[in-house]
Amino acid sequence: MTQPKRLSDRLSVTPQIDPADMQALAAAGFRSVISNRPDGEEPNQPDWATIERAAHDAGMEARHIPVTPGAITDEDAARFGSALEELPGPIVGFCRTGARSASLWALSNADQRPADELIRTAADAGYDIAALRDRLAKR
Repeated sequence: MTQPKRLSDRLSVTPQIDPADMQALAAAGFRSVISNRPDGEEPNQPDWATIERAAHDAGMEARHIPVTPGAITDEDAARFGSALEELPGPIVGFCRTGARSASLWALSNADQRPADELIRTAADAGYDIAALRDRLAKR
């Protein structure tokens, strides 16, 4: 399992989670998981139902907010922001690489934090979201 990268007190992000990783994530203190991958995005990817069941078996809450890479809408960001508020934390978000989850986090926080700070925080975690600068600055 890849170690989740912390973006805030409430959220860390990681590449694809294997259902077998849920117990370890729960043992590490995570209380919820958010998946940002559509089912069937690539072969051999665990489907949402399997991820959700593994999360619940580990005592975690789970939310599915699938987004297409490079096509994150404001509505997607709002749904992600609502999940961050509603789910018990800390939360781990994931997608194929973690970049979509980091982008959704930044977009959902753009009205509260400066664009440069969001971009720097994501970069410190290993995610380059600089292409979102204009969207982050307009919020």
